[in-house]
Amino acid sequence: MTLSLARVPCTIVTGFLGAGKTTLVRHILAKAGGRRLAVIVNEFGDVGIDGDLLKGCGIESCPEENIVELANGCLCCTVADDFVPAIDAILAREPRVDHILIETSGLALPKPLVQAFNWPSIKSRVTVDGVVAVVDGAALAEGRVAADMEALAAQREADETLDHDDPVEEVFLDQLACADLVVMTKADLFASEAERQGAHDAVGKALPSAVRVIESRGGVDPSVMLGLGLDAQESIEARRTLHDAEGDHEHDDFDSFIVDLPEIFDPEAIVQRIDAAARDHGVLRVKGFLAVTGKAMRLQVQAVGARVTHQFDRLWEAGERSGRLVVIGLNGMDREAVAQALRG
Repeated sequence: MTLSLARVPCTIVTGFLGAGKTTLVRHILAKAGGRRLAVIVNEFGDVGIDGDLLKGCGIESCPEENIVELANGCLCCTVADDFVPAIDAILAREPRVDHILIETSGLALPKPLVQAFNWPSIKSRVTVDGVVAVVDGAALAEGRVAADMEALAAQREADETLDHDDPVEEVFLDQLACADLVVMTKADLFASEAERQGAHDAVGKALPSAVRVIESRGGVDPSVMLGLGLDAQESIEARRTLHDAEGDHEHDDFDSFIVDLPEIFDPEAIVQRIDAAARDHGVLRVKGFLAVTGKAMRLQVQAVGARVTHQFDRLWEAGERSGRLVVIGLNGMDREAVAQALRG
């Protein structure tokens, strides 16, 4: 019992692309209530964006040095090289952290990551307090797990070289299968009670009855997410997922690359270009920062399918002013065509 109390609890935040994981983590950091927190952000692709968003918070409970960003690699595939050193670095901080948040990539399968907590070098020092799956309520109300799924399905049907089993659905179901708590974001976008019920029904079909679903309209009380005390790594083998029969869990269904962009004149123009890339090339996710002519501030861009948001988040620092977008889509997408669409 003493050993369990000495271990630092970790909350794994999983969820599909654009569901709102980073926004949720930022809210938890801002409402920490005196807890000393640390964050590990794992992204799919060579350049991390979400870690930069968190580091810009300036929140006292989680200083910048307590945010560890791991890009271009699944955490559970790189336990020895990345995950263990990240945990080591965090546990060496003074004062000692009270809780660790791990934000997975939108393509991550959470079960292998939870299993990694049984590694001898980790097991005695940290424990999985719980797995939180973040789902996009607005998309679910429309009958899909992410935006613009119709275009994605049409592309898959037209390409005979692709497996017709939808990998997006498989990832979504596996994330729910491992969840101890589900946070349904964008609940304020429900147009009717029927839409709300439809979103809950879509999640409920994949969940054991004991798993709670809570709606988020801008944030969740940290006391609801932190301190579940479930030691989820002890029961993870009993959580059946679609990938249990596989020897490993490669992300071969997905591809990620970076598009460098010159300064843009009109932010609305990039919205139209992303819309075209999602519609014509099945792009699932776009995120990054752009320079706008005549503006000293950095333009932050986030897109899920054709749903795009953008805002100026901070001043550019010396020497960093350059436009870069991370693009995520299905493996086999035409990178050159996508890049051309985004560059206009």
